Amino acid sequence: MNAQPRVSQNRPFRPPPGLAGGHRQTLLAHLLRRRLRWPHPAEDLIVDAGDGARLLLRVSWQLGPRESRPALVIVHGLGGSDSSSYVLSTGRLAFARGWHVVRMNMRGSGDGEALCPLLYNAGLDGDLLHALEAVSSLVPRLAVVGFSLGANLALLAVSRGRDRLPGSVEGLAAISPPLDLSTCADALERWDNRLYQRYFMVMLRDAYRWRHRQRPDLFPADLEAGLRTVREYDDRITAPFGGYEGAADYYARSSAGPHLTSISLPTLVLSAADDPMIPVHSVEPWATSKSVQREITPTGGHVGFVARASAPGYFWAPERALDFLESHGGQASY
Repeated sequence: MNAQPRVSQNRPFRPPPGLAGGHRQTLLAHLLRRRLRWPHPAEDLIVDAGDGARLLLRVSWQLGPRESRPALVIVHGLGGSDSSSYVLSTGRLAFARGWHVVRMNMRGSGDGEALCPLLYNAGLDGDLLHALEAVSSLVPRLAVVGFSLGANLALLAVSRGRDRLPGSVEGLAAISPPLDLSTCADALERWDNRLYQRYFMVMLRDAYRWRHRQRPDLFPADLEAGLRTVREYDDRITAPFGGYEGAADYYARSSAGPHLTSISLPTLVLSAADDPMIPVHSVEPWATSKSVQREITPTGGHVGFVARASAPGYFWAPERALDFLESHGGQASY
C-alpha cells in the first residue's frame, strides 16, 4: 500500500480552563507525566563520539523493513535522559504514528553514565552529529526533536554543523530552546524561579559528586561545594571542563540564537511567551533563515503545553512537532 500524505491538523494550543500560565503549565506537565513508562521493546545503540565520549541511544524499531519508516531522534534537556517524561511522551506519540524512535542520552546522562563520566554542555553539537550519523547508517530518513538544552544543541548541529549533517535528516523541531543562555541563566535567578534553580542545583551537584567518585583523577573533590546558581556552576565546572574561559564565554559560544540564519533544514522553533525559564525577549529578536518557522504560543510554560486535563500526560508540543516534520518529508504513517 502506498503511503498517503498526512494532513497536518495544526491545532492551536489551548490549555484546559484555569490552567494557563507559565508556572502552572510547567509544574502541571511534570506532575501529569511523571509516571509515564516506555512501553515498547528497545535496544541499546552505543555511539563513539570521539575524545573518550561514548553515547547511549535507546532505539525502538517498528515491525517490518526498517527502511520503510523514518526515525525520530529525541534529545533531552538539562538534567534529563532517555527516561525523562517529555521524552517518553513524545516517543510514545511518534511510535504510535509509525516512526522508529531513538531516545538519545547526552554524554554521561541516564544509564549512559556507565559508558562515559564526562560532562555534557549546550555546545556539544558534535555529539549529536555523531549520533545522527550512526542512526542514518541504519535508516534512510530521520528527523530530530530537541527539548530545552537539547533543543539548543540540535539547532547548533543543523546550523554551524550543517556541513557534517547527514543528508537523510529531513527536519528539526526545537521545543523551548534557550537561544540566549546568559539571559536564561539570569531568569533562573529571579525570586519566582527559585524552585527551578534549586531543582537544577541539587541535580547538578549530585551529578558532579558521582563523577568525582567514578573518576577522582578528572574531577576534584568538593568543586561543587557552595555553588548556589546554575551560572555559578557553569562558571566553575561546566565552562572549564568544556574548554571555555568561564560562564560568559560558554554562553556566548554555545547559544544557538546567532546561528538561526545559517539553517537550511526545515526547522520549527516552538516556545511559550510565559515560559518562566526562557524569557520571550530572548526568543523573539533573532533573525532566521527562510527554513526556520518560529511559533510562540501565549501560554505553555517550559516544556509544558498541557492541553487536555481529561488525558493525563497529554502533551500538545509533540503533536505540533510531528505535524510539522511529517509535512516536511518525515512521513511515517501508512
